[in-house]
Amino acid sequence: MAKQYKLTPQRLKELQDELTYLKTVREREVAEQIKEARSFGDLSENSEYDEAKNEQGKLYSRIAEVEEVLSNYVLIDHQEFDANAVSLGSLVKVLDIEFQEEQTYHIVGSQEADPMDGRISEDSPFGKALLGKVIGDEVEVEAPMGTLRYKVLDIQKK
Repeated sequence: MAKQYKLTPQRLKELQDELTYLKTVREREVAEQIKEARSFGDLSENSEYDEAKNEQGKLYSRIAEVEEVLSNYVLIDHQEFDANAVSLGSLVKVLDIEFQEEQTYHIVGSQEADPMDGRISEDSPFGKALLGKVIGDEVEVEAPMGTLRYKVLDIQKK
């Protein structure tokens, strides 16, 4: 069975728009680059041609990746989840118990994860540890630097 990707309606639209762009505008641009590079003559020593063909390979790889996600996705419905517990789509404020620092994270599907932007995948160790927790619960997460402890301070559905 193929892996299912959990997507928000917003992310689904972004991927659909990206696929349309890749298959229309970007594909034409790359084809034009290849055509132009061919006009330079001998293909065996033509770095512009090699670069354009590499770009074409990357383009087709990305198209295949997006098509894979779009053919195996599950739309996240926030109404399905308990409003008082951390779930996919939750905005969670936690307290790092060791450093007494508050941090806020958005729990998202793996396709939307961006830890540098506070978007944590539900498949990550931290995301898995938070799922199902309620305000006041403490969470322990195994990390390379040791066990980290957090306390859930607030949960909002986004």
